[in-house]
Amino acid sequence: QVQLVESGGGLVQAGGSVTLSCAISGRAFSTYMGWFRQAPGREREFIAAISTGGRGVFYADSVKGRFTISRDNAKNTLYLQMNSLKSEDTAVYYCAAREGVNSDYAPTLRDLYDYWGQGTQVTVSS
Repeated sequence: QVQLVESGGGLVQAGGSVTLSCAISGRAFSTYMGWFRQAPGREREFIAAISTGGRGVFYADSVKGRFTISRDNAKNTLYLQMNSLKSEDTAVYYCAAREGVNSDYAPTLRDLYDYWGQGTQVTVSS
């Protein structure tokens, strides 16, 4: 069983930066991890994913070059560094986990993830 708790959201100005964290309890060492977001009236969408060991990282085109996903398995924590924020980045951000071990692969499809955090709101003001 895996439990996830996000933190770090809030209000930020356009062009600014914020880092989200996701505390992982349970089988943190054997999980693929991902970040998703959901804006009002829209479906939850993929943002970034990282393989078990951190070597494989994957991004949605909308955030590539601006967001960075990373993980510290020693601290059981997943991160999302968000730079050059835009108003369209406003959403509730969720971390997600799927059990598995692979150095280079991480799923990008929402339905492949089994565990979800409660979400943290990020609001970008223009």
